[in-house]
Amino acid sequence: MTSAAVAAARTILNRLHEVMASRSHAQAKLNTVVEVIGEGLDSEVCSIYLLREGMLELFATRGLAQEAVHVTRMAIGEGLVGTIADNVETLNLAEAAAHPDFMYRPETGEDRFHSFAGVPIVRKERCVGVLSVQHVEPRRYEEVEIEALQTVAMVLSELIANAELVDEDDYASAGAQTGSELLRGLTLVKGLASGCAVYHQPRITIEHVVAEDTEAERQRVFHAFDKMREQIDRMAAQAEFGVGGEHEEVLETYKMFAYDEGWARRINEAIDSGLTAEAAIERVQQRTRMRMRQIDDPLLADRMHDLEDLSNRLLRIVSGQLGTAASKGLRNDAILIARNLGPAELLEYDRRRLKGVILEEGSLTAHVVIVARAMGIPVLGRIRGLRGQVREGDALLLDGDQGTCTVRPAQALTEAFEARFAKSRERQAAYALLRDVEPVSKDGQRITLMMNAGLRDDMPNLTLTGADGIGLFRTEFQFLVSATLPARERQTRLYREVLEAAGDRPVVFRTVDIGGDKVLPYLRHDDGEGEENPAMGWRAIRVALEREGLLKAQARALLEAAAGRTLNVMFPMISEPWEFDAAKTVFEGQLSFLKARKKQLPEAIRYGAMLEVPALAEQLDVLAPKLSFLSIGTNDLTQFLFAADRSNPKLAERYDWLSPSILRFIRRTIGSLEGHAVDLTVCGEMGGRQLEALALLGVGIRRLSITPAAIGPIKELVRKIDLGAIKAAMDGWLATPPPSLRAALEDWTCKHGITCD
Repeated sequence: MTSAAVAAARTILNRLHEVMASRSHAQAKLNTVVEVIGEGLDSEVCSIYLLREGMLELFATRGLAQEAVHVTRMAIGEGLVGTIADNVETLNLAEAAAHPDFMYRPETGEDRFHSFAGVPIVRKERCVGVLSVQHVEPRRYEEVEIEALQTVAMVLSELIANAELVDEDDYASAGAQTGSELLRGLTLVKGLASGCAVYHQPRITIEHVVAEDTEAERQRVFHAFDKMREQIDRMAAQAEFGVGGEHEEVLETYKMFAYDEGWARRINEAIDSGLTAEAAIERVQQRTRMRMRQIDDPLLADRMHDLEDLSNRLLRIVSGQLGTAASKGLRNDAILIARNLGPAELLEYDRRRLKGVILEEGSLTAHVVIVARAMGIPVLGRIRGLRGQVREGDALLLDGDQGTCTVRPAQALTEAFEARFAKSRERQAAYALLRDVEPVSKDGQRITLMMNAGLRDDMPNLTLTGADGIGLFRTEFQFLVSATLPARERQTRLYREVLEAAGDRPVVFRTVDIGGDKVLPYLRHDDGEGEENPAMGWRAIRVALEREGLLKAQARALLEAAAGRTLNVMFPMISEPWEFDAAKTVFEGQLSFLKARKKQLPEAIRYGAMLEVPALAEQLDVLAPKLSFLSIGTNDLTQFLFAADRSNPKLAERYDWLSPSILRFIRRTIGSLEGHAVDLTVCGEMGGRQLEALALLGVGIRRLSITPAAIGPIKELVRKIDLGAIKAAMDGWLATPPPSLRAALEDWTCKHGITCD
């Protein structure tokens, strides 16, 4: 902004400040405002339109016919003024009549004016009016003039609010879509949820626009920039371990913007014009949004989104409003909205009120998704531009089964959704009645149903579901939700509490499965490089054996916690027998250490491994004699068998558990363990789906470890089937695979009167 433009804007702001402070009635103030702006910008026409009863009404003008005031009215989206309000964007036209949305209103007398510029007047993210200027000669307005108009519009929004020129009900719906809207995304966690939209980081409402002390505002911004840069530097330093890819690029972009002198200079120029620090940041942010709408390059548009995020961070710092929605507490059933979310942040929310989560980004393997699945909270991801489509407080229906979210649903949609929800609750209630019923098949075979867990709060589900025990306790959850490496004492306390809550039912602790997609910011990769394929990289047992101190601390914590009990410990991602041997040696070393110090020890230790890497199946004859149990991890196993990244939606069809390849592999594994006293369990989502569980039972699996929510449905399934009959059917299908094994299974269940969800 040139010095002349800054001076003109400052003069206008000073005069507007006087107008706002005067005792004049609202209409007189607006009449004065258009004169002040017209004179300050040397404009022949200056007009203010305000939202009134759903229409944009001409409230004040300099240059148009005065008889048109309170007579000329336009709907949102009608004419140039309505288009500005509808899109919440600026128009700058050398020839207004050439625009496709131009509409001539004869009562205004505007036919002799050619050029037109207009900016939205925004209050709480909603357009409540339009400020426009016009000239006789055709010309595009200079950028400095547009910026001055936008600055004035910010002041007008405060004047309008203070003078109560726009009713709360008027701007509550302004700029927002009033009808229902269907958003599509990627299902991250299945389930149904309804509630009001709550933003994880609420937008800051700017109450004071005009600065009293320019130098003081400049210092506030200076200190806010310092604090923000410290935060970004700290984030970058913490993310050195195994990040790479997109996350690293985002952090680099953040650093670039955080230290961009041009951005800081523009904010200071806005302060020079007379704005407060908050208003100056918002003023520059508005300019960024205008540029974003003109960018066709998706990569560049993403970078501008990053700047928007950073601007919001700076605004929160300078205003002192650093808390998230969790710190304020949820008052009603809520659907949480965020760009991304960490697992620790999710756990801060009241579970009684938090019904679902929607992420602008998110992936199937994100930490927050892992935790949300354990908490039973449906999550939808990959919905861009949520802030433009969903407003704080909007009613939402989240369908995690279909991957959709309905915004502001009509009554009929809500009723239909509630009916589905009610049926779902009825099914859950029916499953709850099976809590004390044993999962015994029609031909008398007892199936062991264990549950997966990872949080202390998961333990009550053991009693609620009637599960036989915990077949997989994911110890990494404690690491994922912690800002620092959990101390051994903290680990011991958690493991002891879990064992006490389980009572006489077994608990299988999987040693920490970190690395790859589960990145811990406080644990660095030695070479500092990101991995191109983290799922098959430095993770799980590979990390634990290289960082032996990590495994030693966990081994000692588990041994101490299991004093006087049986300890079941399982090593993840074993690909060769020597890895199992090395991990077991670490535990035996810690056992000797505790024994030498006369510490109470576990009554027995059972060692197991996870079969996720297909190569291990070729050496089970070597490993089996050393094992007490083996768990097949179907999530990773499937993606390795198919070379199909499970987080890639384009490969979703290749990631089918009802494939003869997978089922043949599992049946062959069962055969490899014959003659060995090894308990074989299938862990993962495959066993928690009724049709897939039916296939597993058909190939000979008799132990499943699944999510708590799946215990009831699978127990119900087991009691309806004859295992001999499904085994015979599976033997035939796997010998001569049909075109679709899924279709064959569905047909079989239908003929046997079995309904599978």
